[in-house]
Amino acid sequence: MVDLSGNESSATYFILIGLPGLEEAQFWLAFPLCSLYFIAVLGNLTIIYIVWTERSLHEPMYIFLCMLSGLDVLISTSSMPKMMAIFWFNSTTIQFDACLLQMFAIHSLTGMESTVLLAMAFDRYVAICHPLRHATVLTLPRVTKIGMAAVVRGVALMAPLPFFIKHLPFCRSNILSHSYCLHQDVMKLACADIRVNIIYGLIVIISAIGLDSLLISLSYLLILKTVLGLTHEAQAKAFGTCVSHVCAVFIFYVPFIGLSMVHRFDKRHDSLLPVIMANTYLLVPPVLNPIVYGVKTKEIRQRILRLFHVTTHTSDP
Repeated sequence: MVDLSGNESSATYFILIGLPGLEEAQFWLAFPLCSLYFIAVLGNLTIIYIVWTERSLHEPMYIFLCMLSGLDVLISTSSMPKMMAIFWFNSTTIQFDACLLQMFAIHSLTGMESTVLLAMAFDRYVAICHPLRHATVLTLPRVTKIGMAAVVRGVALMAPLPFFIKHLPFCRSNILSHSYCLHQDVMKLACADIRVNIIYGLIVIISAIGLDSLLISLSYLLILKTVLGLTHEAQAKAFGTCVSHVCAVFIFYVPFIGLSMVHRFDKRHDSLLPVIMANTYLLVPPVLNPIVYGVKTKEIRQRILRLFHVTTHTSDP
């Protein structure tokens, strides 16, 4: 517990406020949120199962998709159970170490997902711009190493986070404005200079999200340059293989960048906007990614229909 007399002390627990101003409606809002969570878990586990059991899908694009689905399940699971406990059972208390673990998991998994999206962009670049080299560049062992590198990178970027948070004194309040623990939210409660935390956060965002989004944009510029020189039929086929990934990129980066901007420029402590955007950032991508890939990727769509014993007589153009 923080020292309410104003003396510097370490927090032993925090209070997660949930949805500021909507406390009375939280119980009912939890039902659609819980439904979205189960849709996200079911959809992503279905993608993983299909790719795992279908040997014809053991290709780099689908293996990276499998990694993306696994990360989506972990990201949503890192926050949703506690969020449901807040909304349904008013379990607003979270121990300091549990808060730190949740914070580390969310941020490190986010870094991993950004790396996987970059790897998927690289896969599309090689497949379209250098198709004859695709099989030799993106071999199964190399794809595995890329996946391991994504994990190591995400963990390494967040390794200093527990140190920076544990050494902060908390004497103002122990009430967090979100439904789960975020670095931006926790460090604002400290009664010490947090410039180191701010600089660290900026370095992580620039070196991970900023660099990855720049390289993804560059890869698609090169892809666009190559595709424009193809026939109309080849252009349609090339764009068709990229649509799902482009959607996944926008679904992931737009809420993340929006949340970062709101945290930086919205100074109102009781604002509901950052909370809504934070929940969107952790829940919407895991829900939409399987839907996008299920609808736009012919191979995934056919196997989903087969899995659920649905027959279709329509043919793809």
